[in-house]
Amino acid sequence: MHDHGSGAPFGPDLLLPAVVATLTLAYIVLALRAAAVGGGRWPVRRSAVFVLGAGLVLWALTGPLAADDTFAAHMAKHLLVGMLGPFLMVLGAPMRLLLRWGPRAWRSRIGALLHARPVRFVAHPVVALILAVGLLPVVYATPLHSAATASAWGHAALHGHFLASGYLFAWVICGPDPAPARPSVPARLVVLGVAVAVHATVSQLMYAGFFPADVEPVDLRRGATLMYYGGDLVELALALVLVTQWRPGRAASAAAAAPGPTRSRTGQARAANR
Repeated sequence: MHDHGSGAPFGPDLLLPAVVATLTLAYIVLALRAAAVGGGRWPVRRSAVFVLGAGLVLWALTGPLAADDTFAAHMAKHLLVGMLGPFLMVLGAPMRLLLRWGPRAWRSRIGALLHARPVRFVAHPVVALILAVGLLPVVYATPLHSAATASAWGHAALHGHFLASGYLFAWVICGPDPAPARPSVPARLVVLGVAVAVHATVSQLMYAGFFPADVEPVDLRRGATLMYYGGDLVELALALVLVTQWRPGRAASAAAAAPGPTRSRTGQARAANR
């Protein structure tokens, strides 16, 4: 039985849910305020998918799954916190919302941040692939998984990594928000194909019983099955969204959505309302 509690009213297991809940509340406030700003209203569908994604993350971290110590439950949390939840949050385009409502100074700062060298490095699809998928064998084929899930802080850090890396990967692969030096759709499809292959390989090795070594075989096979089919479904959704961006004229639209000091408020509103 893993120890996921700290005995304190506000322990490490509640830190990530608190962050997600705060960001969700901020998103809702911005969406409501954006509706009152001239130039159009924020699309309800974007708000809906963001809140749904954040809700799935919160449910996985605080609902019945949070108290389930089985490996299958852990894998279900990985799919919700590290894949499906952040993917839906990315589709909510929170950066566009911030650019839509925020003052010009905010837009300039975000534009400068997107072009900063560390952000350009981390936002490269290959780097995002390594952080989101490439580390899976390291987590599950080494004692790192057991060490992380044995303590409350380690478990919270693992979930934080899943959420951040999953959001980063979905953003740079198919996110509607602007990203620095985003490669072509075919190049991103190749990166996504590698992610599919890695997920499939890791899950098949799990099913065969190679790792983790401290999990009961039946529980391990259940978790591996969830990882195999659940990961495929989310990655298929990523591919479908990405393919819809492969159209003439989309490059010009993406360039128009990018922040910049000379961007007009009217053009910003038109881009945000998509």
